[in-house]
Amino acid sequence: MKENIAFTGMMGCGKTTVSQELSKVLTNYTLVDIDKEIEKSSGKKISEIFLKFGEPHFRMLESEKIKKFCTQKNQIIAFGGGAFEDEENRKNILENCFTIYLKASPEEIFKRIKNETHRPLLSKSFSIERISEILKKRDENYQNADFIIDTDGKTPYNIVVEILGLGVVKND
Repeated sequence: MKENIAFTGMMGCGKTTVSQELSKVLTNYTLVDIDKEIEKSSGKKISEIFLKFGEPHFRMLESEKIKKFCTQKNQIIAFGGGAFEDEENRKNILENCFTIYLKASPEEIFKRIKNETHRPLLSKSFSIERISEILKKRDENYQNADFIIDTDGKTPYNIVVEILGLGVVKND
């Protein structure tokens, strides 16, 4: 039985914001942001981990956190955009969580994150084309999620209402 709700999708699709909004409604769930958990335990920002140790090291830390939190109960979990790329992570997430792919167009993602400086995968070449490339590469794995919600033009509140309508949550 899946007892967690997990969000996957590209950076800027709303995983963190929507999970925070959902946690305000589902008060018996614990909010977990995997990137924040990595920062807390390492004492370093994600961008700093990428810069100093590289993406493979970051992905190892990410996998450890996914294993830890996916097996617990009543969690709302937001993963980094690349977490679902790893087969073991994906299996772990899908087995233990109702997984929701928050889908956004490259144009919408660009609009949402164009002023942010902490996105390591976009630091060198930030453009709609670069976002499209990453999204195209990852979309096949994202499609394995239990549910897909298009977030373009929607507020976090509207997305939460849509999630509640899926019938996967229990709020005792």
